[in-house]
Amino acid sequence: MVDNIQIDVVSVKNKIQIEVVYGLPTRQELITLSVDEGTLLEQGIIESGILKVFDDIDLTINKVGIWNRIAKLSDELRDLDRIEIYRPMIADPKEVRKRRAEKAKEEGRADKVTGGRVDPRRSKAS
Repeated sequence: MVDNIQIDVVSVKNKIQIEVVYGLPTRQELITLSVDEGTLLEQGIIESGILKVFDDIDLTINKVGIWNRIAKLSDELRDLDRIEIYRPMIADPKEVRKRRAEKAKEEGRADKVTGGRVDPRRSKAS
């Protein structure tokens, strides 16, 4: 007589390797780790431990990307993905450029009409 034996099959997930990077002007961190296939981006960041290294990272504020392309925290990771956590911008580049151009005009380094360089052939005396 053969007894009915129930076997629980544990699904074995393949591992993938990822990197998580974050940098400040004075300090950068690159963490390499293995995670289960099917891991989501947010899970990968948490598992890396980088949130404990940098207390200024807030995933509700900081944008994230994979290989320099903006990504969602819900994106599924693939083998050899490089997760990048971006710092918030402290200044709008367009505004900075506009202020720099206005200052150049005020200082006479730029033409007040066109915004381009001052023509050196024009005499200030005329």
